[in-house]
Amino acid sequence: MKRKMMAFLLAQLLVFSFSITCFGASTLPPKKQTVLAKYVTAKQAYEKYSQDPANVKILDARTIGEYVFVGHAPMAVNIPLKFLDRGLTDKNKPVMPTNENFVSEVMKRFKKTDQILVMCRSGARSAACVNLLAKAGFNDVYTITDGFEGDKDDQGQRTVNGWKNSGAPWTFKLDPALVY
Repeated sequence: MKRKMMAFLLAQLLVFSFSITCFGASTLPPKKQTVLAKYVTAKQAYEKYSQDPANVKILDARTIGEYVFVGHAPMAVNIPLKFLDRGLTDKNKPVMPTNENFVSEVMKRFKKTDQILVMCRSGARSAACVNLLAKAGFNDVYTITDGFEGDKDDQGQRTVNGWKNSGAPWTFKLDPALVY
């Protein structure tokens, strides 16, 4: 009887966990969703990394300027998805051409079998990175849904979540082996 009850409770827990995972993904804005549907928050990403630093890789896909001047996770390899160019678009957004070598640069640093957690500022570029890497044959790639700086609060400041606000370590110190 106890064995059946334990099996039943375990099954219920698994169904509940699966439901939470699916629900969590469906609440993400479409621009933060990926074809692999593997998501972690910044806090979860740091916990995952801390449990297995030799096998969990952190990829920071922000521009070099963001990585250098806003700060970064001390273990994060910087390979920008986009570069910051001069000027603004007609919608007053920065001109940011795509790094055409993004996937090939990732392939130089990581194996297709590596577990890679990708971060950007707030989760949209990292989702695009995951999709590009999935298309190239990587299959254990997660997007850090709240990125390095996190989502905006009511005043428009990025203080809600993100690596920088989660208690995870970050630095301005540059390691030449990690900077693009």
